[in-house]
Amino acid sequence: MHYRRLGKTGIKVSEFSLGAWVTFGAQVDEQHSIELVRSAYEQGVNFFDNADVYARGAAEVVLGKAVKGLPREDLVISSKVFFPTSDGPNGRGLSRKHITESIHASLKRLGLDYLDLYFCHRYDPDTTVEEVVQTMDILVRQGKILYWGTSEWDVLHLTQAIAFAKDNGLIPPATEQAKYHLLNRRHMENDLAPLCQEYGLGLTTFSPLYNGILSGKYNDGIPQGSRAALEDMAWMQERLTPELIGQVRQFTAVAQDLGATTAQLALAWVLRRKEVSSVITGATRLEQIDENLGAAELEGRLTDGVLDAIEKIFEPDVL
Repeated sequence: MHYRRLGKTGIKVSEFSLGAWVTFGAQVDEQHSIELVRSAYEQGVNFFDNADVYARGAAEVVLGKAVKGLPREDLVISSKVFFPTSDGPNGRGLSRKHITESIHASLKRLGLDYLDLYFCHRYDPDTTVEEVVQTMDILVRQGKILYWGTSEWDVLHLTQAIAFAKDNGLIPPATEQAKYHLLNRRHMENDLAPLCQEYGLGLTTFSPLYNGILSGKYNDGIPQGSRAALEDMAWMQERLTPELIGQVRQFTAVAQDLGATTAQLALAWVLRRKEVSSVITGATRLEQIDENLGAAELEGRLTDGVLDAIEKIFEPDVL
């Protein structure tokens, strides 16, 4: 396993990390989730990503059980705040009240004294950037979080947060978490990458396999037990168009020529970007952990010829 600095910070995260969305507390039972975490950890993964709304908090409970007994100094654990966690008017967003109550709840569910990373899960138009930065600064100084960041924020609001923190002696965001895969590229490559370089932001990316579509698992239909077969993920079926499946099949052929799986090539394609600190992956089976981590071996084999072949298959940001 290789480790990359989170932007200009001193903390280092595994280039592949394990995320809890959809799987922990929902698609995968508790004991198997614990086995997935332990397997990833044993293979060098130190970054485990979560959020307070994943499985309505159950994902944090499961991760807390999974890391219990592991050396805390070896782990980088994150969670997020923004989406509704209660029905009241203050049960969502990025107000100081909601952030403060949410961090306490997340720490309790995880069984931890602090989080390494805490993300503002989306931008909140009802709360000023100034209030968000001030609140996160307080949490860092209290020792409840070590670094804070944003997820799916646009460049304008990210820049505002950095500028306000700098002008007022406060702790700025250290990282952004963004969606990045072969079919969703322009925002990261054209907007976020230059911002990360200018301000030293770390970049963690999610959905590298586009909900599993870029793994090739849907090339011949929808397998039983896959995400697209889940009732609350039925929207995925609308995206499994003949055109997209045809593209993924061509992509699979490129991967086979390299002696790799389709998923490994998709992951290596994301990892090739030096701005990326960690690629967040998901898994429901132990074999997927092994497969995903094996993608690191492909990084040096993505020649210009391979990248050109991939470019001819996919048109950026068609979805």
